[in-house]
Amino acid sequence: MKKRIVFIFASSILLTACSQGVVDMDDRTSSPCGDKPNCVSTFDVREKYAIAPFVLARNVNIDTIEQLALQLPGAKTAVKKDNYLRIECTSKIMRFVDDLEIKIEDKRLIVRSESRVGYSDFGVNRKRTELLRSILIENGYTQ
Repeated sequence: MKKRIVFIFASSILLTACSQGVVDMDDRTSSPCGDKPNCVSTFDVREKYAIAPFVLARNVNIDTIEQLALQLPGAKTAVKKDNYLRIECTSKIMRFVDDLEIKIEDKRLIVRSESRVGYSDFGVNRKRTELLRSILIENGYTQ
């Protein structure tokens, strides 16, 4: 029993350590998701990974998008430059980190949300992007 407790504790620490912030990550907003069901994107055309486009109803800058995106659970800004934003969303219990990437391009947002670890996200990234859409609709930035 004692070995099992030690194993569970060690596993929890390792998983938490593996999911901490990444300082350097390329902009992947225009990249399709991989083959694991832990990612959604406005850029991906495959039904399993695709989310509806975010068409902006009015001019908005990345600072405004950041303020709204930070309303998402566990969200904190990791990178903001020019018209690109990467938000790290950390789960409450296991402290897993997902990367929500947003880029303003013309009159639309390119959005990509992906889990860093694990095979499936159980729909968390899709729910997150739809919550972001709801927040943007409430504030009159998209339809």
